[in-house]
Amino acid sequence: MFIRAYLRASTTDQDANRARQALNSFTKQHQQKVASYYAENASGASPDRDELRRLLTDAHPGDVLLVESIDRLSRLPTNDWKRLRNEIDAKGLRVVALDLPTSHAAMQETSGDDFTARMLDAINAMMLDMMAAIARKDYEQRRERQAQGIKKAKAEGRYRGRPIDPALHQRVSELLQVGLSVRKVAQHAQCSTSTVQRVKKIAEMGI
Repeated sequence: MFIRAYLRASTTDQDANRARQALNSFTKQHQQKVASYYAENASGASPDRDELRRLLTDAHPGDVLLVESIDRLSRLPTNDWKRLRNEIDAKGLRVVALDLPTSHAAMQETSGDDFTARMLDAINAMMLDMMAAIARKDYEQRRERQAQGIKKAKAEGRYRGRPIDPALHQRVSELLQVGLSVRKVAQHAQCSTSTVQRVKKIAEMGI
Protein backbone atom coordinates (compact mmCIF):
# COMPACT_ATOMS: atom_id res chain seq x y z
CA MET A 1 0.00 0.00 0.00
CA PHE A 2 1.44 3.37 -1.07
CA ILE A 3 0.23 6.21 1.14
CA ARG A 4 0.58 9.79 -0.10
CA ALA A 5 0.01 12.37 2.65
CA TYR A 6 -1.26 15.80 1.64
CA LEU A 7 -0.68 18.65 4.12
CA ARG A 8 -2.00 22.15 3.54
CA ALA A 9 -2.06 25.46 5.39
CA SER A 10 -3.90 28.50 4.08
CA THR A 11 -1.22 31.17 4.54
CA THR A 12 2.56 31.37 4.61
CA ASP A 13 2.60 32.24 8.32
CA GLN A 14 0.99 28.88 9.11
CA ASP A 15 2.85 25.57 9.27
CA ALA A 16 1.65 23.18 6.57
CA ASN A 17 3.59 20.34 8.23
CA ARG A 18 1.78 20.80 11.55
CA ALA A 19 -0.31 17.66 11.03
CA ARG A 20 2.59 15.38 10.05
CA GLN A 21 2.86 13.79 13.50
CA ALA A 22 -0.89 13.08 13.65
CA LEU A 23 -0.79 11.44 10.21
CA ASN A 24 2.24 9.35 11.17
CA SER A 25 0.56 8.19 14.40
CA PHE A 26 -2.58 7.27 12.47
CA THR A 27 -0.75 5.19 9.87
CA LYS A 28 1.30 3.47 12.60
CA GLN A 29 -1.92 2.43 14.35
CA HIS A 30 -2.93 0.73 11.10
CA GLN A 31 0.47 -0.96 10.66
CA GLN A 32 1.21 1.25 7.67
CA LYS A 33 3.68 4.02 6.83
CA VAL A 34 3.47 7.26 4.86
CA ALA A 35 5.52 6.82 1.69
CA SER A 36 5.42 10.38 0.36
CA TYR A 37 4.52 13.85 1.67
CA TYR A 38 3.08 16.80 -0.26
CA ALA A 39 2.95 20.01 1.78
CA GLU A 40 2.02 23.51 0.67
CA ASN A 41 0.64 26.85 1.77
CA ALA A 42 -2.39 27.53 -0.41
CA SER A 43 -6.09 28.20 -0.06
CA GLY A 44 -8.34 25.15 -0.02
CA ALA A 45 -10.82 27.24 -2.01
CA SER A 46 -8.43 27.25 -4.98
CA PRO A 47 -8.21 24.32 -7.41
CA ASP A 48 -4.77 25.55 -8.53
CA ARG A 49 -2.46 23.99 -5.94
CA ASP A 50 0.99 22.88 -7.06
CA GLU A 51 1.60 20.10 -4.53
CA LEU A 52 -1.89 18.65 -4.92
CA ARG A 53 -1.32 18.66 -8.71
CA ARG A 54 2.01 16.89 -8.18
CA LEU A 55 0.37 14.29 -5.95
CA LEU A 56 -2.27 13.56 -8.57
CA THR A 57 0.41 13.28 -11.26
CA ASP A 58 2.50 10.88 -9.16
CA ALA A 59 -0.41 8.72 -8.00
CA HIS A 60 -1.17 5.18 -9.15
CA PRO A 61 -4.36 3.10 -8.84
CA GLY A 62 -4.83 1.80 -5.32
CA ASP A 63 -2.74 4.52 -3.64
CA VAL A 64 -4.13 6.24 -0.55
CA LEU A 65 -4.50 10.04 -0.42
CA LEU A 66 -4.20 10.74 3.31
CA VAL A 67 -5.28 14.05 4.90
CA GLU A 68 -5.86 15.26 8.43
CA SER A 69 -9.35 16.48 7.55
CA ILE A 70 -11.43 16.95 4.41
CA ASP A 71 -11.09 20.73 4.60
CA ARG A 72 -7.32 20.30 4.08
CA LEU A 73 -8.18 18.70 0.73
CA SER A 74 -11.05 20.96 -0.30
CA ARG A 75 -12.99 24.09 0.49
CA LEU A 76 -13.93 24.23 -3.18
CA PRO A 77 -17.24 25.30 -4.74
CA THR A 78 -19.41 22.42 -5.90
CA ASN A 79 -18.30 22.31 -9.55
CA ASP A 80 -14.59 22.56 -8.70
CA TRP A 81 -15.00 19.83 -6.07
CA LYS A 82 -16.70 17.57 -8.62
CA ARG A 83 -13.79 18.05 -11.02
CA LEU A 84 -11.28 17.24 -8.30
CA ARG A 85 -13.28 14.19 -7.25
CA ASN A 86 -13.35 12.99 -10.85
CA GLU A 87 -9.55 13.35 -11.05
CA ILE A 88 -9.11 11.44 -7.80
CA ASP A 89 -11.47 8.69 -8.99
CA ALA A 90 -9.82 8.51 -12.42
CA LYS A 91 -6.46 7.97 -10.72
CA GLY A 92 -7.91 5.16 -8.62
CA LEU A 93 -6.98 6.94 -5.40
CA ARG A 94 -8.65 6.12 -2.10
CA VAL A 95 -9.15 9.16 0.13
CA VAL A 96 -8.58 8.65 3.85
CA ALA A 97 -9.16 11.47 6.34
CA LEU A 98 -8.58 11.31 10.08
CA ASP A 99 -11.92 13.07 10.68
CA LEU A 100 -13.86 10.69 8.41
CA PRO A 101 -14.07 7.26 10.13
CA THR A 102 -15.87 5.64 7.18
CA SER A 103 -12.70 6.17 5.14
CA HIS A 104 -10.42 4.31 7.56
CA ALA A 105 -11.31 0.91 6.13
CA ALA A 106 -9.17 1.80 3.11
CA MET A 107 -6.11 1.47 5.35
CA GLN A 108 -6.60 -2.28 5.46
CA GLU A 109 -5.58 -4.61 2.69
CA THR A 110 -8.77 -6.49 1.76
CA SER A 111 -9.56 -9.29 -0.65
CA GLY A 112 -12.42 -11.55 -1.60
CA ASP A 113 -15.62 -9.78 -0.53
CA ASP A 114 -16.23 -7.50 -3.51
CA PHE A 115 -19.80 -6.63 -2.43
CA THR A 116 -18.70 -5.35 0.99
CA ALA A 117 -15.84 -3.38 -0.57
CA ARG A 118 -18.21 -1.73 -3.05
CA MET A 119 -20.70 -0.88 -0.31
CA LEU A 120 -17.96 0.71 1.80
CA ASP A 121 -16.74 2.69 -1.21
CA ALA A 122 -20.28 3.98 -1.88
CA ILE A 123 -20.82 5.00 1.76
CA ASN A 124 -17.44 6.70 1.91
CA ALA A 125 -18.05 8.58 -1.35
CA MET A 126 -21.31 9.95 0.03
CA MET A 127 -19.68 10.98 3.31
CA LEU A 128 -16.75 12.55 1.45
CA ASP A 129 -19.12 14.74 -0.57
CA MET A 130 -21.00 15.74 2.59
CA MET A 131 -17.80 16.71 4.42
CA ALA A 132 -16.57 18.69 1.40
CA ALA A 133 -19.88 20.57 1.29
CA ILE A 134 -19.61 21.36 5.01
CA ALA A 135 -16.01 22.57 4.56
CA ARG A 136 -17.12 24.90 1.76
CA LYS A 137 -20.04 26.22 3.81
CA ASP A 138 -17.70 26.94 6.72
CA TYR A 139 -15.35 28.81 4.37
CA GLU A 140 -18.20 30.93 2.98
CA GLN A 141 -19.52 31.76 6.46
CA ARG A 142 -16.06 32.84 7.63
CA ARG A 143 -15.65 35.09 4.60
CA GLU A 144 -19.10 36.57 5.19
CA ARG A 145 -18.36 37.30 8.87
CA GLN A 146 -15.02 38.85 7.90
CA ALA A 147 -16.70 41.09 5.31
CA GLN A 148 -19.34 42.12 7.84
CA GLY A 149 -16.65 42.97 10.40
CA ILE A 150 -14.72 45.09 7.90
CA LYS A 151 -17.89 46.87 6.80
CA LYS A 152 -18.77 47.68 10.40
CA ALA A 153 -15.23 48.87 11.16
CA LYS A 154 -15.26 51.11 8.10
CA ALA A 155 -18.61 52.61 9.09
CA GLU A 156 -17.19 53.39 12.53
CA GLY A 157 -13.97 54.79 11.07
CA ARG A 158 -11.84 52.08 12.67
CA TYR A 159 -10.72 50.17 9.57
CA ARG A 160 -7.34 51.04 8.12
CA GLY A 161 -6.56 47.87 6.17
CA ARG A 162 -3.27 46.01 6.33
CA PRO A 163 -0.15 48.17 6.46
CA ILE A 164 2.01 47.94 3.33
CA ASP A 165 5.50 46.54 3.74
CA PRO A 166 7.55 48.64 1.24
CA ALA A 167 10.35 46.05 0.93
CA LEU A 168 7.89 43.21 0.33
CA HIS A 169 5.91 45.36 -2.10
CA GLN A 170 9.08 46.03 -4.09
CA ARG A 171 10.08 42.35 -4.08
CA VAL A 172 6.65 41.25 -5.29
CA SER A 173 6.63 43.92 -8.00
CA GLU A 174 10.03 42.78 -9.29
CA LEU A 175 8.95 39.15 -9.43
CA LEU A 176 5.74 40.04 -11.24
CA GLN A 177 7.72 42.05 -13.78
CA VAL A 178 9.79 39.01 -14.77
CA GLY A 179 6.60 37.15 -15.63
CA LEU A 180 6.19 34.72 -12.71
CA SER A 181 2.70 33.51 -11.86
CA VAL A 182 0.92 34.85 -8.77
CA ARG A 183 1.50 31.57 -6.91
CA LYS A 184 5.19 31.42 -7.84
CA VAL A 185 5.65 35.03 -6.75
CA ALA A 186 4.00 34.24 -3.41
CA GLN A 187 6.34 31.28 -2.92
CA HIS A 188 9.49 33.25 -3.75
CA ALA A 189 8.46 36.33 -1.74
CA GLN A 190 7.14 34.18 1.13
CA CYS A 191 3.80 35.93 1.29
CA SER A 192 0.18 35.08 0.58
CA THR A 193 -1.31 35.05 -2.92
CA SER A 194 -3.76 37.73 -1.74
CA THR A 195 -0.80 40.03 -1.02
CA VAL A 196 0.54 39.42 -4.52
CA GLN A 197 -2.87 40.11 -6.03
CA ARG A 198 -3.11 43.36 -4.04
CA VAL A 199 0.32 44.55 -5.24
CA LYS A 200 -0.57 43.54 -8.79
CA LYS A 201 -3.83 45.50 -8.63
CA ILE A 202 -2.04 48.59 -7.29
CA ALA A 203 0.49 48.38 -10.14
CA GLU A 204 -2.28 48.02 -12.75
CA MET A 205 -4.03 51.10 -11.34
CA GLY A 206 -0.78 53.03 -11.50
CA ILE A 207 -0.88 53.98 -7.85
